[in-house]
Amino acid sequence: MSITEEGLREELFATTLEMGRSGLNVGTSGNASVRWGTGLLITPSGIAASACTPADMVELDSGGSATGTLAPSSEWQLHRDIYAACPGAGAILHAHSPFATALACQRRHIPAFHYMIARFGGTDVRCAPYATFGTQALSDAAVAALVDRSACLLANHGMVVFGRDLAHALAQAIEFETLCEQYWRTLQLGDPVLLSAAEMTEVIERFRWYGRPRDGSAS
Repeated sequence: MSITEEGLREELFATTLEMGRSGLNVGTSGNASVRWGTGLLITPSGIAASACTPADMVELDSGGSATGTLAPSSEWQLHRDIYAACPGAGAILHAHSPFATALACQRRHIPAFHYMIARFGGTDVRCAPYATFGTQALSDAAVAALVDRSACLLANHGMVVFGRDLAHALAQAIEFETLCEQYWRTLQLGDPVLLSAAEMTEVIERFRWYGRPRDGSAS
């Protein structure tokens, strides 16, 4: 069954509420979007999720022109450019969650301290260089940090995660914040023992089929 714009608006709105409930965002911080046609639907600028409705989600075309009376999130360029650069991105979440933001403020890449880092596409999660929010410079830095990855940190800012759809993106964001917390706690004990390149290569290969049905199995 094909999804409608109304259905996507409702799902995007529900996702923004869940971002708050799960501790990823507080107040008006953070934003979320989902692909729609040749453009996207994105949360509005400066309005807390609790004060929104599905009708408040803003439609943008591929050039960044908005439809409706509300302004799109100040990070709309970030979302638009990630969709253009990452064909597998069906939905994007940007959050100022506590542990991801703490690491981002230290401008730390997250190394292979845990095998689940491979869940995001490689042997580490990068931290993009600092740039002012809502600028093309920030978008460019994030896109570069996301090459062959589905998550990154933004220096002195927060996290960006994408998934194949809104449910997947939300699950990925929650999982990433959990890993950030685990890394932060590990650092309190000293430098972690990292997995080797060979060990991470094996994990990355296993994640290629993880969670997928076997060939010929019933769907």
